[in-house]
Amino acid sequence: MACLIFAIPNIAPVQAQALDPINVAATFERLTAGSALSNPSVVVIDPLTGSVVYEKSAYSPRKPASVLKIYSATAALIYMQPTQRFTTSAWVGVNEKSLVIQGSLDPWMSLSDSVAKKMGRTSIPRIEYNSLSALKEANPGSIRNSTIYYSDLYSQDVANIKAFFLKRGVKAVMKRVSNTQAEELSAEQILSSDSPELQEMLGFALTWSDNLLTERIARLASQAAGYPLNDEGVAQTFQEVLAGLGVDSKGLVIKDASGLSRENRITARQVGELLLKIRNDSRFASLIGGLPISGVTGTLRHRFIDTAPQAIGLVRAKTGTLNGTANLAGYVEAGDREYIFVIIADQLKRTSRAEKFARATVDRILGKIAAPLLPVFPTQPDEVVIGEVATTS
Repeated sequence: MACLIFAIPNIAPVQAQALDPINVAATFERLTAGSALSNPSVVVIDPLTGSVVYEKSAYSPRKPASVLKIYSATAALIYMQPTQRFTTSAWVGVNEKSLVIQGSLDPWMSLSDSVAKKMGRTSIPRIEYNSLSALKEANPGSIRNSTIYYSDLYSQDVANIKAFFLKRGVKAVMKRVSNTQAEELSAEQILSSDSPELQEMLGFALTWSDNLLTERIARLASQAAGYPLNDEGVAQTFQEVLAGLGVDSKGLVIKDASGLSRENRITARQVGELLLKIRNDSRFASLIGGLPISGVTGTLRHRFIDTAPQAIGLVRAKTGTLNGTANLAGYVEAGDREYIFVIIADQLKRTSRAEKFARATVDRILGKIAAPLLPVFPTQPDEVVIGEVATTS
């Protein structure tokens, strides 16, 4: 007679080799000492105690690149409602040969129609094409000299709309009006678009390091904080954010909100303290959730897979890349511990080889620290004979 065989997993755990703070410090000291990171600025913090585990040139002002997006997201979640949405609508105007665009400074509005379609976003080209078609339909004669009234649009969007119509033979006069005036001048709706909630947009901006989206959200945060809707306002807002959270702003120089400017400056210690302050504050849950995950999502989806596969899924951090710069700042799981880390390598040779080597080095450093909390089980089952009929599954 045949025997019944069940496959039962071997439950002997493969223990995670999590490092204690002393060994973490030794690991960082050893692996940042070489030439790969070219005099980096580094800090490692134990969030349980708030103590600095390791630091190297931590107070040196450095170029943040897109690590600065953490500051922008923090400001947005302090001064704006996380569930806020933005609406943009286009209308045929009550006046002859006129259109009305009722805006709300929607940061989600894309400048590219192809990008917008891929992401399910509304775009300026979509508004342009639909508005031009509606204008022609409402005005059978010549529309060469027309007027477009608008409220709460970015100047770049206004310029693009004007150029679009001019290229198609319509000399559109762009007239800025108040929201109330825009409503009064509107007759028949052409289209309307609602953005996702602010917290969703922030998650996208952080995961994929979207520069334009970050710039626009940061300016909205600046406006909400009572400062101008420009780079100067953003700089003032960031100063206020750090002061409010009890983070030293010494060394902070802000020229934009996305990190594209090479004139921006932050310190590794400052970023580390900011990451510590927001870690367990529920206001910033969407920020933490939006950080790319090693080997899994966003700008880290291709990292760690070959360089430190043991760290896949265990690092949640913001990348920062410019020519000669390869930064990473965030959180790494280390067994029953978690560490905050900031690595700013902004003095690299401006070659793709140097930058690739630096990123791989950062991955390997974190690979030495990262360890899962739960034990890892082997995938091969053991066979146990318990009956008289053989089966497989």
